[in-house]
Amino acid sequence: MPEITMVGALNAALRDALDEDPRVLVFGEDVGELGGVFRVTQGLQAAFGRDRVFDTPISESGIAGMCVGLAMAGWRPVAEMQFDGFSYPALDQVISHVAKYRERTRGRVGMPVTIRIPSFGGIRGKEHHGESPETYYVHTAGLKVVAPADPLDAYRLLRLAIADPDPVIVLEPKSRYWSKAEGELTTEGPGIGRARVLRDGSACALISYGAMVARCLEAAEALEAEGVPCAVVDLRSLSPLDVATLGEVVRSTGRAVVVHEAPLTLGLGAEVVARVVEEAFDHLEAPIRRVTGWDVPYPPASLEQVYLPSVERIARAVREVVAY
Repeated sequence: MPEITMVGALNAALRDALDEDPRVLVFGEDVGELGGVFRVTQGLQAAFGRDRVFDTPISESGIAGMCVGLAMAGWRPVAEMQFDGFSYPALDQVISHVAKYRERTRGRVGMPVTIRIPSFGGIRGKEHHGESPETYYVHTAGLKVVAPADPLDAYRLLRLAIADPDPVIVLEPKSRYWSKAEGELTTEGPGIGRARVLRDGSACALISYGAMVARCLEAAEALEAEGVPCAVVDLRSLSPLDVATLGEVVRSTGRAVVVHEAPLTLGLGAEVVARVVEEAFDHLEAPIRRVTGWDVPYPPASLEQVYLPSVERIARAVREVVAY
């Protein structure tokens, strides 16, 4: 079975959704003839026409507003915000209308909107090209939020998001766009709201999402050689969180380290730690540690690797927790 990149898997997910459901529309800045900055939509306009895959003006707020109107008219819009740092002008529309319209109408008007956002760092981008916006969306009641870590799960999560009756924010880790995996593209497997345990281990649980899952797996491999077997949990679904799996894994290890790119203060890791404490307090053998970005604006490319959690920072936190 040939390998596929995350870009290829996301493209296949959009192609299959467009093919199977005539109500699906794909739009955003430069997603048509160009195929998107990262080429996720490459070839889709040629295959499905300009009525179903089309470019929009450079107006993120307008793109989100279009999603609301199209969903009200019975379509299933799939919008791309070109970069995470460009998505903030759309927050008013997303928070006030995309997230609330189904509740506002007591379920009479659905809001099956999917908003794709190339997210996080790791590509040595310019200012506004590397952000961690997840907390804004996770804190917004009415939204589901997912962040795939590998190509096969990217396909699954995007297909599930498009089919969902509620609005879903898909945070695609830019630094993993060119990662490869081998396997079948399918929607079978864990759905939205379910985490995955990618590696078993008894010493400590490493909990992460998006691009940092790969770094946690690298750290777990290095720690295994030191005699410190770590479990690795890929959250995948940031809202809703799979609290049951988090509790189960941490009860078995007694220790946990949470890893994400966003700044420490009020990052998603704080919520994960709180939920783990509620679920597994009596089983904890040490305080839970967080390995995160720093509480500063995202740095220039020359300092990016100092900002992002490294394999060594993750491993050091695990050693400290295990030695507690």
